[in-house]
Order: sequence, then C-alpha cells, then structure tokens
Amino acid sequence: MGQKVNPHVFRLKTVHTWDSRWFNERGYKDMVLEDFHLRNALMQRLRSAGVAKIELERSINSLKIIIHVSRPGIVIGRGGSGLEELKKFIAKFFEAERTDHSAPKLDILVEPVKEPNLDAYLVAVSIGDQLIRRLPYKRVLATTSDRVMAAGAKGVRIMLSGRIAGSEIGRREKIQKGTVPLSTIREAIHYAQVPALTKKGYIGVKVWINKEEDK
Repeated sequence: MGQKVNPHVFRLKTVHTWDSRWFNERGYKDMVLEDFHLRNALMQRLRSAGVAKIELERSINSLKIIIHVSRPGIVIGRGGSGLEELKKFIAKFFEAERTDHSAPKLDILVEPVKEPNLDAYLVAVSIGDQLIRRLPYKRVLATTSDRVMAAGAKGVRIMLSGRIAGSEIGRREKIQKGTVPLSTIREAIHYAQVPALTKKGYIGVKVWINKEEDK
C-alpha cells in the first residue's frame, strides 16, 4: 500500500494533520478552490523565503494563515513591512477571487523551519533547482542524501523520473539511505513531489524523509 498511496495522506490524523482546517457544508466547493488558489499564489510569491508549508484555519469572518519558511526575515521584512505588503497582496487576491469582493479578517503567523534539510518539500525544490542548472544528477542525489542524513534523519529516499540528463528515453533513478518504511503508519514519513522543467522536458522529483517528529 505504501507504493500506491500518498505517504502524507496515508498518515493523516496519526502523524500529520490537515493543512486546511475548517468546514462549511454550503460553500465547501468554493472554499476548497479558494484555498488551492491562495496557497499556490503564496507559495509562488514567497518562494525566495524558502516556504515549506502553508496552513489555513477559517472561522466565520476570519482567516488564520500559518506560513512555515526557512528564512522568516524575508517574509517579515524590516519593521514588519513585509507582513503589511503580504496582507495587501492577500486582500487583493480575495477581491479578485470572490464575487462580493469581500476579504476576511487576516491573522498571519510566520513559523521558522528548524532544519530545512529535514523538510521534504524544501529538499525536493533544491534538487529541482540543481537539475535545472544542469548539474550532474548522480552528484546531486549523493550530496543531498548525505546532507539529509547528517541533519538527523533516520532515512531518506529520492527518486527522479523523466528525461534525466537529456536522455532520449525517460527512465527512473533513485537513491536510498537509512530506513524508509512506506507501510508503517506510526513512522513520521514526510513526502513531497516537485516537477523540474529542464530544457529537455520535465523531470519529476520525489522525496521521502523518515525523521523524528520533534525535529
């Protein structure tokens, strides 16, 4: 089952929790799409800050946004100016997204990522950026896996798929160090998949990291 199911979804409520926490029976479809578009817009805007995850909590007329980044100073800005600009950006997003042009009361929290090398999404993005710069994929896999293990992970697994190194036929390459049990629900397996657009086409990057939950 670990090969067929998203490891994050497989461990919901056991190890992980939902990134969007609310329920609205009437406007469920619209809010799901709104969360999806807002999360994508923020991930793209805050990419330089090393954004790893965005959590959304809704109440009746308010929205709490928890942003996990590796460089929180870029988001906050000097004297909090970055947060004010971010609030204006989100307000404009809701004006364009909603028919009534109303924006909820915003509460933005910026949480630092303690160890970026133990975050599967940040590791996958780093690998994708190196592949786009045409670095040798074997060296990228080796150095990245060593860095993750040195950060304290119990295991790491990285898989690339596509036209690796510009080959004519797509193939898969993977590396694994330590233990990464895919079917053990109680293990804190963190997973991410990121596409890397190279000159020869897309290369899919998948990362599994087995780490202690308190790290």
